[in-house]
Amino acid sequence: MTPHALQGSRARRSAVLVARGIKAEPRVYGWAIAASALFGGLTVAVSQVLGAVTDSVVVPVLAGDEPASRAWAGGAALAAVAVALAGSVAARRIWAGIGMANLQSRHRRGVTRRYLELPMSWHRAHPTGQLLSNVSSDVEAATGVFNPLPFALGVCVMILVAAGALLRLDVWLAVAALVVVPAAILANVVFQKHMSPAATRAQQLRAEVADVAHESFEAGVLVKALGTEGREERRFAQRTATLKDANVRVGSVRAVFDPVIEILPSVGTLLVLLVGTLRASAGHVDTGEVVSAAYLVTMLAVPVRAFGWVLGELPRGLVGHDRVSQVMDARGALAPGTVLLDEAGARPEGLDVRVDHVDVTVPTATGPAHLLRDVSLHVPAGSTVAVVGSTGAGKTTLVSLLSRLSDPSEGRVLLDGTDARTVAPGSLASTVAFVAQTTFVFEDTIRANVTLRDVGDDDSPTDDEVWAALETARVADVVRALPDGLDSPLGERGANLSGGQRQRIALARALVRRPRLLVLDDATSAVDPQIEQAILAGLRSSTGTTVVMVAYRMSSVALADHVVHLEGGAVVDEGTHDELLVRDDGYRDLALAYQREAARRTETA
Repeated sequence: MTPHALQGSRARRSAVLVARGIKAEPRVYGWAIAASALFGGLTVAVSQVLGAVTDSVVVPVLAGDEPASRAWAGGAALAAVAVALAGSVAARRIWAGIGMANLQSRHRRGVTRRYLELPMSWHRAHPTGQLLSNVSSDVEAATGVFNPLPFALGVCVMILVAAGALLRLDVWLAVAALVVVPAAILANVVFQKHMSPAATRAQQLRAEVADVAHESFEAGVLVKALGTEGREERRFAQRTATLKDANVRVGSVRAVFDPVIEILPSVGTLLVLLVGTLRASAGHVDTGEVVSAAYLVTMLAVPVRAFGWVLGELPRGLVGHDRVSQVMDARGALAPGTVLLDEAGARPEGLDVRVDHVDVTVPTATGPAHLLRDVSLHVPAGSTVAVVGSTGAGKTTLVSLLSRLSDPSEGRVLLDGTDARTVAPGSLASTVAFVAQTTFVFEDTIRANVTLRDVGDDDSPTDDEVWAALETARVADVVRALPDGLDSPLGERGANLSGGQRQRIALARALVRRPRLLVLDDATSAVDPQIEQAILAGLRSSTGTTVVMVAYRMSSVALADHVVHLEGGAVVDEGTHDELLVRDDGYRDLALAYQREAARRTETA
């Protein structure tokens, strides 16, 4: 994969950033630059018309050599050029706006696609606020330079034509006028040196502010319940104050640079008038030529300012692009497979699952940490297996391998004898369903939350299939009691449902796909024990699905055909619930602890 990050010096990175953007939208930026070039040419034409009108109309009329009516002819010529000038400005702004919007859309789609490709281990290491900042403010920063860019490139024509016109008028007038160009380049070198670190700091702080705000919103219930609004306000105020200082620093640098760029054309005009007066007094140039040269220098303020806008945006653009590149170039994305597994319609029985000598290691500051060590187990098709263990034993890590939320560092996970890493993503999603303890419910209808499809989609489950899944998840009665049934809207994150009801909606979401393997990571922790028993019993009797579940209630564990006791990332023992109670002291202690935890959860609920 070609690296997304820019390499080399600041000047080279800036050039590559600009080239990539134009290459991505060549037609749009071609039209924008052409319109800007037309603007530059017409601007110079105005100066030429102005000079010609001065010598052939204004001066003779003032001297009384020509009738005053001739002034209308000169005005009409200037008006025609002005109308064409206005049209070129409108075309350039429209095409430049379209180009920048297209680039932002392209970047956002790319970052979002990369988010979906990266494993959950990567997401857990990156705060949500930072990820939101990458796809919003960082993308805007990376593409901000492309709005003034067509103007700056197009008016290069103005500089070239103006330089030629000035040289044709008088060499010394040209030298006096064009001295502003190297001065602008020197000002930019100094500006870039001070602006780049300031922009980098400000962009990083934007991500931190977004992260703090996201945490405060997510923990809204906790903050309200414990009365820590003051602490959250102080924490957010501290970050925003730091961001304010960083933005002030960026503004201070711009406040020095922008006036310098603004004043350079005025300095050039004064030089032209001074030199032009001397040259006109000596008889080397006419008054109209001095007027034309002065106007040309005034017009040079436009390209100088345009380049100033581009150069002012480049440091922020490079910082935004670098932050986006950290996502695009992140390692760890799971390589998609190509093998297709038989779906439930072709083979109604569950998947046969084998975990073959699996190790999972993650890097830490002190070296690699082992989350799983040489784990092997067999889950026969259609059976129900419970995975138990104390906190941190590796249960979630193990079951997440079955739906390929991550890959093992060593060993294999075999689904019907096929390595999970070789299975096509679409086939895996239609065959294996994973339900986590933390349930997410969209702000949409019950139907949309269960099917995750738009109304009218060809592959959308029927209402009968949705109701069947809701019945198995023991939440159909709750939905029937809602005013609009399947069309009842849910609040943000399902705020109008209880925790147990949200978990059962999530379970129905998995069941409606008729998976051959259902993975439950403590997915019924908020469900009433009696309802949980009914759900698990219904899964055993009404489907041929293989079920692997992480569970904390012994009454639920006892329903499993097989129990795997995991501690320290390794399998301690496995067998039936009754067998482990007899021969595994650790399991017996765990069973007592689970009973106490189940009682606590019931009391809390």
